[in-house]
Order: sequence, then C-alpha cells, then structure tokens
Amino acid sequence: MEQKRYHLSQTDKKLGGVCGGLAEYFDVDPLLVRIAFIILFLGYGSGLLVYILLWLLAPKNHMP
Repeated sequence: MEQKRYHLSQTDKKLGGVCGGLAEYFDVDPLLVRIAFIILFLGYGSGLLVYILLWLLAPKNHMP
C-alpha cells in the first residue's frame, strides 16, 4: 500500500499546483479548494500567505 503524501500537482494546476495537489491529497474537487483559498484571502487575508508557503515548501510530484 502506497503512503499518501502531499505534493504540488503537475497535471491540475492554474498557478503553482498547490490547490490541485491539496485536492488530490484530500480526494476532493480542485474547484472547492480554490474557492476555499479565495474565501481565506478575502475574509481573513491569510489565504495568500498559506498559498505562497505551500508553493515554496511543498515537494513537486516527479511522476507524470
């Protein structure tokens, strides 16, 4: 059994692959993750900071 790990998505990305990677990890629709980041950004201002940190710190998926 393969261990589930978070990584930046190479197939479902609009900017950096953060939302696509989170969607793959949690097995949800990427649109829901993108909406959550927009709400965090507009409501609390933390969405952009979290997105940038995940983009910089998350490993890239090297599998096609």
